[in-house]
Amino acid sequence: MLFNLLQADSLIAAADVAEAMNTVADTVAAAPQQQEMSYSLISMAAKGGFLMIVLLVLSVIAIYLFGKKWWMIHQAGKIDRHFMDDIRDYIHEGKLKSAVTLCTKYNSPVARLVQKGIERIGRPLSDIQTAVENVGNAEVARLEKGLPILATIAGGAPMIGFLGTVLGMVQAFFNMSQAGNNIDITLLSSGIYTAMITTVGGLIVGIIAYFGYNYLSSNISDLVFKMESATIDFMDLLHEPAEKAE
Repeated sequence: MLFNLLQADSLIAAADVAEAMNTVADTVAAAPQQQEMSYSLISMAAKGGFLMIVLLVLSVIAIYLFGKKWWMIHQAGKIDRHFMDDIRDYIHEGKLKSAVTLCTKYNSPVARLVQKGIERIGRPLSDIQTAVENVGNAEVARLEKGLPILATIAGGAPMIGFLGTVLGMVQAFFNMSQAGNNIDITLLSSGIYTAMITTVGGLIVGIIAYFGYNYLSSNISDLVFKMESATIDFMDLLHEPAEKAE
């Protein structure tokens, strides 16, 4: 009888082990599907509410502005490194029209401010410098156009995400108050889920806009430095003939 009891216990233990293995296998098989459902970005964003649409629009605007300004700054910085040397040779030879023609070949702020200075040759040097500086200020304003919008998105997107957080928490506690004694954890979790999604979305858009703004500002600063150097070189160039005439 003792042997029969031991045999029965062994059979029961084996059955329990087999059942446990089947359960683990089913869990492992279902894990990829559950992970796919859990990490579906579209479904997560959809649960964020209408504020996610606002954040989506802001992200599109930020990416568009960044791409547009980056291309503009990239094109503005493309100029031959021997540009000022060629301008100096043309001016010393008295070929002002050739110097202006050379400036028109480049779609660059440096070329445009030098062209304005060449067109003012013959007037007092103070007038020439003022004209060149005015063109430089206009070029800088053109390059910086749109950057305030990018900065606004960088600061506003996280605030919109935090607004979604507050609205989600308000929704969660409102649902709990309406449920009375029949409080379910899903009433609270759904509101918190919405709150966290909007926060993540706002931070992502804000971070992209923030880094994009600082990157463009750095490139504009480098271009402004080149413009200032070209202005100094050009004004020094205008003094050279007078010094040689002495």
